[in-house]
Amino acid sequence: MRVIGMMSGTSADGIDAALVRLDGAPPALNWTLEKHIHLDHPVELKNEIFAGFRPETGKVDRLCALNFALGEAFARAALALIGDAGLQVEDIDLIGSHGQSLWHIPTGPQASTLQLGEPGVIAERTGITTIHNFRTRDMAAGGQGAPLVAFIDNLLFSHPDKVRVLQNIGGIANLTYLPNRARLALGDEPFAFDTGPGNMLMDDAARRASGGAQTYDRDGILAAQGQVEESLLVKWLGREVYFEKKPPKTTGRELFGAQYGAELWTEAQQSGLSDADMLATVTAFTARSIEAAYRQFLPVLPEEIIVSGGGAYNPTLMKMLAERSAPARVLAIDVLGLKSDAKEAVAFAILAYETWHNRPSNLPSATGARHPVVLGSITPGANYRSLLDELV
Repeated sequence: MRVIGMMSGTSADGIDAALVRLDGAPPALNWTLEKHIHLDHPVELKNEIFAGFRPETGKVDRLCALNFALGEAFARAALALIGDAGLQVEDIDLIGSHGQSLWHIPTGPQASTLQLGEPGVIAERTGITTIHNFRTRDMAAGGQGAPLVAFIDNLLFSHPDKVRVLQNIGGIANLTYLPNRARLALGDEPFAFDTGPGNMLMDDAARRASGGAQTYDRDGILAAQGQVEESLLVKWLGREVYFEKKPPKTTGRELFGAQYGAELWTEAQQSGLSDADMLATVTAFTARSIEAAYRQFLPVLPEEIIVSGGGAYNPTLMKMLAERSAPARVLAIDVLGLKSDAKEAVAFAILAYETWHNRPSNLPSATGARHPVVLGSITPGANYRSLLDELV
């Protein structure tokens, strides 16, 4: 099957879309990334997404309209990907769309999650059967609905001899611990959790430092020009209760969002930090919160740390993480044949493929679910009948 996976992450900078050719079944799943594109969100759409993140502006009428606007955006991304690949819509079997997370309540009596990007619009505009709403079934089974990519990490990147961590650094940072064969024999099993902030707070600081001219610290240049204020960093790390919570755990913009960024910025200014020193310190905040999670929650420290997401392209962040995690090797996932910024889109293509074949694709040791479940909901496209005929 040819499957398109699409994702707009917590940074909400745009849509990653990946075209993946798939056959077989786990553990002998064969996959090839045929094409990947990234489409930035138009400024107007991005502003509406960020308004939706905030309770005071995320009103029901705006969210209603945003759901359809995002559906149109995801449909455009799918069609653009097909065109760039030199294919026709008839060549594509499925779309797996994660959508755009607006709010996530991982635990408690109100446990729930909300992703927007209306699949009916995607299926109508493309004619392709669309699988979506991946997180909710895991939550209904007692999980936190995340991290779902842990299933893909375990399937594609486990190593027989090396203990690995697959470290994604998007808006939020999350890891998947992958024991080697010897650790598996001792009873270790793969698991995953969100370590805390990824690029989100660095992006917020870059916007403030540049007066809105920069949406992120490109190549970590601003942070590289500053000095880490150690006392402030220790204060930030020591007071954040999320870092002490035991896995499984997930978080998002509802904790490490604009309000959190504003508090850090105010404290940095009150401490007399320059803009560059603030960027250096908040970058270290991400790196050290990741490294602290390894030491606090992993059965053993990893021998290899494979980084994906936008953070893999920030040399300052990667250097800080490598220094804190030595002697582990820290490298971008690109060296394993997968582009860092394509990984999550590829993951949702594979999850859609598994859903279509009625196979569970959550990892209960990562999400906390009571048992494995088939993820997602299916919105038929014009090709739905032909897909069903091929299953028979």
